[in-house]
Amino acid sequence: MKAKRFTMLVLLAVLSLMATQCGPAPTPEVIIQTVEVEKEVVTTVEVEVVQEVEVTPEPPPEQPEGTLTMGLSTFPNSLDMPLAAERNAINASWPLYDSLIWVDEEGNVVPALAESWEISDDGTEYTFHLREGVTFHNGEPLTADAVVYSWERGSGPEMTYNYHWQEAESVEAVDEYTVKINTGEPKPLFMRIMGLRWAIVPPEYTEEVGDEGFAEHPVGTGPFKFVEWVKGDRIVYEANLDYWQEGVPKVKNLIFRPIPESATRVAAIQTGEVDVVQRLTAEEAQGLLGLPDVKVVRYPTDRVFYIAFNNLTTGEGEPTEDPLVRQAMNYAVDVDAIVDALFSGYARPSTGYVTPANFGYDETLDPYGYDPDKAKELLAEAGYPNGFSMGFACPSGAYINFEQVCEAVQGYLADVGINTDLDLMESGQYWDLEANKELPPLFGDGWSETSGEALPRLRGALMGWDAKYSAWYDEDLAALLDEIQVTVNDEKRKELYVELQHYMHDNPPFIYLYEPFTFEAINFRVQDYHPRPAEDYFLKYTWVLEK
Repeated sequence: MKAKRFTMLVLLAVLSLMATQCGPAPTPEVIIQTVEVEKEVVTTVEVEVVQEVEVTPEPPPEQPEGTLTMGLSTFPNSLDMPLAAERNAINASWPLYDSLIWVDEEGNVVPALAESWEISDDGTEYTFHLREGVTFHNGEPLTADAVVYSWERGSGPEMTYNYHWQEAESVEAVDEYTVKINTGEPKPLFMRIMGLRWAIVPPEYTEEVGDEGFAEHPVGTGPFKFVEWVKGDRIVYEANLDYWQEGVPKVKNLIFRPIPESATRVAAIQTGEVDVVQRLTAEEAQGLLGLPDVKVVRYPTDRVFYIAFNNLTTGEGEPTEDPLVRQAMNYAVDVDAIVDALFSGYARPSTGYVTPANFGYDETLDPYGYDPDKAKELLAEAGYPNGFSMGFACPSGAYINFEQVCEAVQGYLADVGINTDLDLMESGQYWDLEANKELPPLFGDGWSETSGEALPRLRGALMGWDAKYSAWYDEDLAALLDEIQVTVNDEKRKELYVELQHYMHDNPPFIYLYEPFTFEAINFRVQDYHPRPAEDYFLKYTWVLEK
């Protein structure tokens, strides 16, 4: 057969789930796309990427029914929220829990375990009034003491993501159903971080079984109850029939299937083994178009991929402590070529660590661009005309094509004289080493954010020894982040974000790579499933059509 070009009219459902501008998805836009394929004839076809299937309209069930099976792209490390290390682990964990409040699909902060609240005039004291009659899955009552206990546990030094809980300086029980939280200083993102991260747990049960026992059988107040976790195969939940919110959940059984191999995930959605799969490549999504019971969606993610410089441990004293060297390494990498070759153009070269979905994004900044001659000039200016060598690591199996991305970065760096010994590691081991600050001077990763602002991501990666996953500290940068954290006035905070982005362009703590579009495949029977820009989703309103 002979390679031919044909023009495909593709109706792309671009889920514009920008956290700073939340609302219903806009009308899908029509995009003309030229694709190189093997065909014997030239043909023009019209394909709906959202492949709607004709079904008899049905209302959601009054009682939970059916089974929803979600495909995961990695093996969750934990179902204990303060220890959940990656988006898949968080997505698999959250159905078990609630926080005091929730951030809904429109980006509004709404009541959850707390029915109402008041905030002091100075923005530092929050008083929450809890729902009465709510019980944990084991029968323990929800009280103010449970909230205090959860905060003390979640903010403890043994918890990987304790910084989410450390947003509060104190949490105290005023009475059985009233909690007072003090943040010490105004924190504009506090409510959103709490609503998406503070999973409330039962004190008596957690103390009785300990952290290891809790991890084996987690208990919350959430819409689903834990049944079993067959490591490497499946995580099984059942509907919480005593859930405090009337009318949810909508499905009787919820199953998570870890399937790290992308091709296996594609096969699983084709055979109906799973109902939803995420993190597909453009080519894989293309191959699913036209299937009678599958729809494919594409949306931009609020996730930045990067190569981090470590100046805290293994990178101390290395050439990368010089900003000219770090600039050179940014110029050395052809991000556009990586995006075209590995993502079919479905990604945006990063200008920094703040994305277009984030409040305060500066549209005037451009990516570094590919300029190896400029890279060599900067290396020579920094005193390294012949380059240097250093260690480099990346996680394996965690993100689409990320191993190949890291190999491409290794090749581009070698072209300007920087030789790296790339170590591709299993993702669970990798994140343990990252949390312990034991990775090499160069390491790759991706960081998403659910709050609509980049501040949690920035602080998490750049606050030195004060942040679990940080490998970098810059005094001026930390001062800017501290100021942003306490600036409630939106205009002033936006100005600080712009100043920060320019500083991070001139003093890059990363090799900035890309922000991808993501593709998902969804079985037609899945209803009211709404992924968000950070690839997070909440399933208590999701239901399935029975065939």
